Parts: sequence; structure tokens; C-alpha cells
Amino acid sequence: MMTDTRPFQVPAYLNASTPAEYRGMKRDHVRLLTLDSVTGESHHHLFYQLDSILREGDLLVLNNSRTLPAVLKGRKREQPIEIRLSRKVTDHEWEALVVGNYTVGEKIYLPGELTATVIGTGNESPLVILSFSKSGLKLYDVIYQYGEPLYYEYIKTPWPLEMYQTVYASVPGSVEMPSAGRAISYGLLHKLKQKGVNIAYLQLHAGLSYYGNDRWPNPTNHVEAFCIPEETAELVNETKRNNGRVIAVGTTVVRALETAVTNEGIVEAQEGSTRLYIQKGYPLRAVDGLLTGFHEPEASHLDLLTAFVDEDILMKTYEEVLSAGYLWHEFGDMNLILPMGEKR
Repeated sequence: MMTDTRPFQVPAYLNASTPAEYRGMKRDHVRLLTLDSVTGESHHHLFYQLDSILREGDLLVLNNSRTLPAVLKGRKREQPIEIRLSRKVTDHEWEALVVGNYTVGEKIYLPGELTATVIGTGNESPLVILSFSKSGLKLYDVIYQYGEPLYYEYIKTPWPLEMYQTVYASVPGSVEMPSAGRAISYGLLHKLKQKGVNIAYLQLHAGLSYYGNDRWPNPTNHVEAFCIPEETAELVNETKRNNGRVIAVGTTVVRALETAVTNEGIVEAQEGSTRLYIQKGYPLRAVDGLLTGFHEPEASHLDLLTAFVDEDILMKTYEEVLSAGYLWHEFGDMNLILPMGEKR
């Protein structure tokens, strides 16, 4: 990670703690800054104007993973304990962050006659593997009935789960919302299709991006499950053949597509897990542009952005959006990084 070269800090007043709908506006009326990844030129828009920026023949790839209420509150003996799910391992096992004291082999008692037992360490510290007493749909039923959405310190109000969903989310699995698509509305999707912008879907189930107490996932070993359908792979490859631009909605989509692309630039339909870490100098083969939010200097998502645009240009742009009062995090404003000229 290259965070030492990123001296900027996000002031607390730019943390978007309230969804757009509760700020008296539509979700697609947040701000949008476009950044030409070749020239470094930037422009200010509102997000609902996205259809005027993209072109006929472009392909927008969306992550339709649906957010789970991934926080379960229970007890160990008489002590309260909190489980933050991160990644499904099997039908009854999850990698998770346990907040509170625990020992391997001891049961955690949860609502819905559910118990969880720590059976081992996770992919990286401080994650552990939990074995639940229910599996499959029965486990999901308890999670949906008793779980709460995951939110971090900058959120002051426990917003309902629907605030953590994109309008097109359909496949449950993410513990954090794939937030780059949150501002997209049905109306905007309709306008994009009318313009001739194609839409495709995949799933990458987002895991925990922050472990608390200034602990972040190791970006070189962060495992997330994904699935790229045959139809999506074909649309990406067709767009490339026709000299269109493939635009990922979110870093999750970039990870999935770049995991599934061959050295010859062909995206293959597949399902599996990825550990792919994308940073400065990474040879992007599947994706031309990225629609994303704004990221903290510590976040590995910011490393990924430097694969699209020179780091000096990116940091200059971040200085610009900080001065202009753009909002951060899942309820905040958006950034489109894209080569604006014609592809050759």
C-alpha cells in the first residue's frame, strides 16, 4: 500500500452520515466529479446527468450483490458479544469479526435459537471462523430476522437495511453495500439504456473493509467471492471488440472482471474467489473506466484507483473535491474516472 504518499485527511464534516433521501433529495441527485484519466481534466456535475457523459456503445457493469444485515448481537454466558459477518465459507460457516472476549470452542448464544462456535482463525487476524448451529436458508432467515446493518463510527443513526441497498440488488451476500451503485436510480438506468449504454451485472460479495481500531484488511490477501455470468462476459468482450468503453461501477466490479480476464483481454464467465490486489502499474485488461466514491487515504480501494490514473493527478483531484465540499462514504458523492476521448 502507498498510503505514506497520501497526506490528505477527510474532515469529519465531509463524512456523509445521512442518506440522500433523508437529506431531502433523490438518491441520484448527489454530486459527481468526472476525471479524464488521460488528461487529468475534471468537471463537476450532478449524478443524474451521467447519461449525458457516457456514450452509445459504452457498457456499465453493475454488482447486484444484495447487502445482508451482517451484525448479530448475542451473549457468552452473561457477557454481551457482537458478531460482524465478513465472508461465507460454507452453508453453516462464516468468517467474521467477533467484538468481545471469546475462546475457541465456546458457544455464543444468539437470537432465533441460533448458536455460533469459534472453530479457528480466519484468513487473516483478527477474523475467525464461526460454525453456526443452522445452515442454508434457515441461517439466512435468522440473519434477516435479527441482524442489523453494519455501520461505522461516522454513522450516528441506525438507518434501515433498505438504505444500504442498490435499487438493482438481487443476490444476497455482501456485508457492506457495494456502494458505488447506490446513487443509480431506475429512472437513470432507463435514460442510459435509451442513450444506447448497455448494462450488465455480476456479483462480488463485499466483505468487511475495516476491522476497527485503525485495523484494515491486508489488500494482498483479502478474499471475496464472485460470479460472472456468461451474458456479462459476452457483453464485455463484445464492447471491447466494438471499441466501446467498459465502465465498472465500483472497485468490486474491477476486482471481479480483472480476475476473470485472460492475458489476451478476453473475460471468461466464472465463479470463485479472488485475492486480486490492484495498484499502481497494474495492467488493466478488462476495464476502461471506474465509477466510485471517494476513499480514505488508508483504504486499499485508493490503491486500485492509481491503476486508472496517475497518482499525482488523483491527489490533485482529491484536493479539489475536499475544497469543493464533496461528501465521503456510502451516502456521499461520486467520482467517474474515464478516458473521455475516443478509443483508438
